[in-house]
Amino acid sequence: MPELPEVETVRRGLAPALEGRRIAHVTQRRPDLRFPLPPRFAERLTGRRISRLDRRAKYILVRIEPLGAAGEEVLIMHLGMSGRFTIHGPEGTRTPGLFHHGMPGAERHDHIVFDMEDGTRIVYADHRRFGFMDLVAAADIGASAHLAALGPEPLGNEFSAATLSGRLKSRRAPIKAALLDQRTVAGLGNIYVCEALWRAGISPNRSAASVAGAVRSERLAAAIRSVLLDAIAAGGSTLRDYAHTDGELGYFQHAFAVYDREGEACSKPGCGGTVKRIVQSGRSTFYCPRCQR
Repeated sequence: MPELPEVETVRRGLAPALEGRRIAHVTQRRPDLRFPLPPRFAERLTGRRISRLDRRAKYILVRIEPLGAAGEEVLIMHLGMSGRFTIHGPEGTRTPGLFHHGMPGAERHDHIVFDMEDGTRIVYADHRRFGFMDLVAAADIGASAHLAALGPEPLGNEFSAATLSGRLKSRRAPIKAALLDQRTVAGLGNIYVCEALWRAGISPNRSAASVAGAVRSERLAAAIRSVLLDAIAAGGSTLRDYAHTDGELGYFQHAFAVYDREGEACSKPGCGGTVKRIVQSGRSTFYCPRCQR
């Protein structure tokens, strides 16, 4: 599952092809993805101009300008596990966020095609169909079923040690589980939670409430922000090859300190510990028992 840095990289790759451009035609090749597509999906988008692309957690938000009787709307897009976009334009073909190379029968799984007024074509493919698209009135975006329960954006101004502390202080669950709960902090996934806890020196087994104190919450908030920024700067990361808009591979996975490094020496200076793997809520957790307390 792509995490926040991967989704942000895709957003940045799509923005030059979409922002300020008008949609000339939409081809909808099936009635649904993970969920049914909105009624009159292609018709409602055709002829509309895109003002900008935002991101909220793991969702890409495409802001659509008003046209005629239609007010401003937001196209909410989620990549699921295997969704990807390919941009076909005058400069050639590129794929902003190619999470899996060699997916079977790519053309068979090209479900949505956006033809832009300038001749650019953006194709959405999803062979597992775990992604989805929805159209919501811009005025109602905050109350959308997809976004309403999300916690603070970890790279936004509203996220701080105090905010994090307030959301952890009554939680008895392990800190790893609490951070994966999108109501605590939006957009965090398994990989970057493991990395952030390592950077902060906090055991994934520790109760969330015990991290709510000023010292630990400050360390953890800083670690969450830094690991996400580092991953975005490196172009995202996945368990398989990952390519961003210019086709170069993103290599942040090679900078992982603990994720998928079971049995390796901890890289924290002076630690001397060994990375261990445990299972929490059915998911692998990687950490160093010596320096993460």
